[in-house]
Amino acid sequence: MRLFRPFILSRLLYPLALFRIDTKEKELCLTFDDGPDPESTPRILDILEANNVKAIFFCLGHKARQYPHLVRLIISKGHIIGNHGYNHLSGWKTNKVDYIENVIKAAELTSPHLFRPPYGRIRPSQYRELTKRFRIFFWDLMPYDFDEQMGNENALNVLKNKIRPGSVIVLHDKTSSRVLTFLGEFIKYAKREGYEFVN
Repeated sequence: MRLFRPFILSRLLYPLALFRIDTKEKELCLTFDDGPDPESTPRILDILEANNVKAIFFCLGHKARQYPHLVRLIISKGHIIGNHGYNHLSGWKTNKVDYIENVIKAAELTSPHLFRPPYGRIRPSQYRELTKRFRIFFWDLMPYDFDEQMGNENALNVLKNKIRPGSVIVLHDKTSSRVLTFLGEFIKYAKREGYEFVN
């Protein structure tokens, strides 16, 4: 079963985390996880630039170390870099010390201020420790662009049908994502509907 929005319980467990922009205006925030990637990152950046949209890229530390020029490129285009951990660890399966160390290690290569838990899985004890240093970002809407069974049209339709003022949308910056097949079309649709993109 796919959950396009996080559990309501998550918002109660992590009250200081950002799931959605606090606004009644038609504003959306695009975010991209798991990059940077030499194939997908430049193409995503081209689509964003063509549509005059800024986004937040939650990068993995080990990929930022491997492709520092892509991190610099993202920043040079006016986008924000966030921290997605050094490795893509699940907080549910990782002890507190190792999890925190992994995030801190990535902070040197990505962001010392913004963190998105991989899979959205973080224990309350990990969350409490990390909120001392980071603003924790979750999301309001995920169209499963990384899931082959979802399909391009289905992912696009989820976005079209479920966006709302303040939605923080999570997409993926990697070759296995289908985001490149519908990103431009979605941005144009959202703008026609009166939405603006903010980061």
